[in-house]
Amino acid sequence: MSELGTGPLAGLKVVEFAGIGPGPHVAMLLADMGAEVVRIERQGAQVTNPVVERARHRAQVDVKSEEGRRFCLSACSKADIVVEGFRPGVMERLGLGPDVLLQANPRLIFARMTGWGQEGPLAQAAGHDLNYIAVTGALDAIGKRGELPVPPQNLVGDFGGGSMYCALGILAALFERERSGKGQVVDAAIVDGVTSLMSFFYGQPHSALRSTVRGAGLLGGAAHFYRCYACKDGKEISIGAIEPQFYAELLRRSEAPAELVEGQLDPANWDAYAEKLAALFLTKTQAEWCDILEGTDACFAPVMPLDEARDHPHMRARECFVEHDGRWHTAPAPRFSRTPGTIRDSAEDGEAVVERWKY
Repeated sequence: MSELGTGPLAGLKVVEFAGIGPGPHVAMLLADMGAEVVRIERQGAQVTNPVVERARHRAQVDVKSEEGRRFCLSACSKADIVVEGFRPGVMERLGLGPDVLLQANPRLIFARMTGWGQEGPLAQAAGHDLNYIAVTGALDAIGKRGELPVPPQNLVGDFGGGSMYCALGILAALFERERSGKGQVVDAAIVDGVTSLMSFFYGQPHSALRSTVRGAGLLGGAAHFYRCYACKDGKEISIGAIEPQFYAELLRRSEAPAELVEGQLDPANWDAYAEKLAALFLTKTQAEWCDILEGTDACFAPVMPLDEARDHPHMRARECFVEHDGRWHTAPAPRFSRTPGTIRDSAEDGEAVVERWKY
């Protein structure tokens, strides 16, 4: 990788112990913001996701060997951040636990990314995103009434409650280090992060409009003005007209039946009103509804397949997807006015980078 990062984290040194799911995503976020990331991976490892694994200095190391352990100790002794996503105790058994590494490098931020956390009855159990969001109460709220919960890909657990909270914890620890001069351990557990994501619903647990009963509540898919509908051509649209003035705009522009004007927020009306809107939206294609509603205060957007999302005019104008070296990438986020993040290639030069860190 010839170019160095230019984002707000340029000059920051990160050691990533290769894993799956949210750990690599944390490293991607840091790399996109300019950090120099050395990814330590098993010998013979192949790139499995060139988007999430971009901007890495790869080093294939046998961490169980004495030589491999010495390399890891050397890298971590000069790093600002370590990111690992193993089960609790694995790094300790390798002789690379936080006690060892923080003794050698007291300013180190040691980020531990797990599903269940470092302790608790399930800490040593295998699991995946679906399991973590199940136990937090989040999964129970997602789906249709009378049907089983619907897994929301792995966005809520791995990335929403996992990598994003881990990255936030790392940056908070870096900020605190400026005052204390000391590093610390960041215990980022998906169950903790997803529970935090549910704060909005804990704040009003008895509100009918914010119910977490599956398929109920304003945000759960029950409200006729906050759900998706099919169009004449089989494509779909999303409606999110919650506020009365936006709801009025939706009804006016779509020429909806007059009886929908009254009782918007009364759940007793929602099923019947949804049937009327469903019939209405089936009369035109997605493109026709875009012509009528997109860009207005009706709170409307077409439902775009991922492969087509980059061609939507707004997404294209924002350059949310970037073509780099013949491949489409998601653009670095968030954006910075003076120190923008960049997409960079990976290279098999991790050992050389660690050697440079020594000096």
